[in-house]
Amino acid sequence: MTGATKRKVTFYVDEDVLRAARVRAARTDRRDSEVVEEALRAYLGFEVVNRVWARSNLDEAEAMRLAVAETHAVRAEKRVARGT
Repeated sequence: MTGATKRKVTFYVDEDVLRAARVRAARTDRRDSEVVEEALRAYLGFEVVNRVWARSNLDEAEAMRLAVAETHAVRAEKRVARGT
């Protein structure tokens, strides 16, 4: 999950958010896209995910199976708590 491959995307964002990203980019001498990517990575928890991957000996398929199983378990617990 290093993000070595970059891809151009188009998305809509509030003008205030875009302005703030541009100001931060200008103040830190970086591109707008770098600031936006940094913010997305922080919001999505990439640092935590990368640390977990670095410590894990699971291959991608095993990790996916574990993640799906845990997701199902959490959802089942929530259903029980709601009584549905």
